Amino acid sequence: MERSEKVYGLFNDSFPPVLDGVTLTVQNYVRWLTASGYRTCVVTPWNPVTPSHEGYDLYRYFSLSIASRKPYRYGYPKLDPFIWHKMRTVPFALVHSHCPFSSGRLAVYAARKQHVPLIATFHSKYRTDLEHSLPPWMVKRIMRRVMAFFDAADEVWIPQAKVEETVREYGYKGRLTVVENGIDLEMSDFDSIKAFKQEERRKLGIATDTMVLLFVGQHIREKGVLHIINAIDKLRDLPVKMEFIGTGYAVDEMSALVRQLHLDDKVTLHGVISDREMLKSYYGAADIFLFPSRYDNAPLVVREAAMMGTPAMLIAGSTAAEVIVDGFNGFLVDESPESYAEKIRSLYHDRASLMRAAEGASSTLTRSWREVMEEVTGRYKEIIERYGHR
Repeated sequence: MERSEKVYGLFNDSFPPVLDGVTLTVQNYVRWLTASGYRTCVVTPWNPVTPSHEGYDLYRYFSLSIASRKPYRYGYPKLDPFIWHKMRTVPFALVHSHCPFSSGRLAVYAARKQHVPLIATFHSKYRTDLEHSLPPWMVKRIMRRVMAFFDAADEVWIPQAKVEETVREYGYKGRLTVVENGIDLEMSDFDSIKAFKQEERRKLGIATDTMVLLFVGQHIREKGVLHIINAIDKLRDLPVKMEFIGTGYAVDEMSALVRQLHLDDKVTLHGVISDREMLKSYYGAADIFLFPSRYDNAPLVVREAAMMGTPAMLIAGSTAAEVIVDGFNGFLVDESPESYAEKIRSLYHDRASLMRAAEGASSTLTRSWREVMEEVTGRYKEIIERYGHR
């Protein structure tokens, strides 16, 4: 396919081998843009491991490891003169930043120097991220920079409507556009999903009476991972098995709690699973996806689980729970291990309700990246045209 001359620039502070929801989003933007013939590049901090980037350009800049958030790295573009030259000379048609920090500053610079539109997507609860490791005075200072970044953008996108509450709380007053994220795990119909789930449970050697519970994501306190372990402690009499996939600063604390509560036979911490087919297998084998997080805005993992017929259990009133109708396509509970344990126990004895939610989740929460990117490319073209007539 003939490639365009101008470049769509995608900016983010994390990229493989770092894996999280925003990284996965950027990966899928790159994948579908390049497949559609658009010349694309990714701008991200340097990492010792260089990911394969066939079909697009990868521009990395000086970075150092973040001790409190391994494997994340913090970029220092001021110490890398070569990246500034690239930002002035790469023929951007548009720049789209998925992060307001170092890569976001580079996106603003590129947009201003080349007089092209800047899109900024608001993915995370940035204040919560900062409060984990920084003193209040520094959080306040950095948040001013974060909001200055969004104020500098020509368009600000949010992945679901309820995220507006967080953006407004942070002080942004401009127009917001909802552009959802997609998922890259696809199944044809619910009968296929049920057959897939049975097969994956067989492959993993899971007994028919065992209820498999799953969490995929950063292992950090903000996501409620310790709540999950404490909930499992209250289900000792049931044949439940809890699978954690991912990594984060709370891994050691989680492992210690599992040992302290003598839950080694019920809880497994697998670490990061980067193989998408293997991850798909775990999604499929699970009965319920546990996600007691107030930290997340629009978690991809909830939608990925839904595609595999695994409904999520979230905290009622959380931003992530906006898309969930209790009992129809997922479950909403209070923010406590007791509430989680009680609901899990109820569903263990009510598989019909669990199956209804599984079918509802698979039919309402599963928009493909192919469909999302058709919308995104259409919006890109409209924004470029509108910008050119200003």
